[in-house]
Amino acid sequence: MIPGGGQPNMQQLLQQAQKMQQDLALAQEELAATEVDGQAGGGLVKATVTGSGELRALVIDPKAVDPEDTETLADLVVAAVQAANENAQQLQQQKLGPLAQGLGGMPGLPF
Repeated sequence: MIPGGGQPNMQQLLQQAQKMQQDLALAQEELAATEVDGQAGGGLVKATVTGSGELRALVIDPKAVDPEDTETLADLVVAAVQAANENAQQLQQQKLGPLAQGLGGMPGLPF
C-alpha cells in the first residue's frame, strides 16, 4: 500500500532493488570466503567446507584407517562432509534468509 493512494516512486523502488541485490551479492561473497567444519566418528574425520558448500579440506585421524575396513572410513568421510554441508546451509540461512525474503516481494526478481 502506498500512503495517500499515490503511485509508487519507481526510481526509489529500483534503487531499493539494486541495493538489495548488491547486499545479496556481498553476502554470497562472504559465504564463499567463510569456512565451516563438520565431523564424524567423534572427531576421527573432519571436513571443512565454505559457506557456499565447496569442500576445502578433509582430515582423517590415522586411528580411523583400517585397511581391512575401508567401508567404515568411507561412511565417516560422507558423514563428516554432510555435517559440514548442514552447517554451511545454516550459515546460508543466517546470511541470505533476510535478504532473499526482502527481494522476494519485488516483481521481476528471480527470488
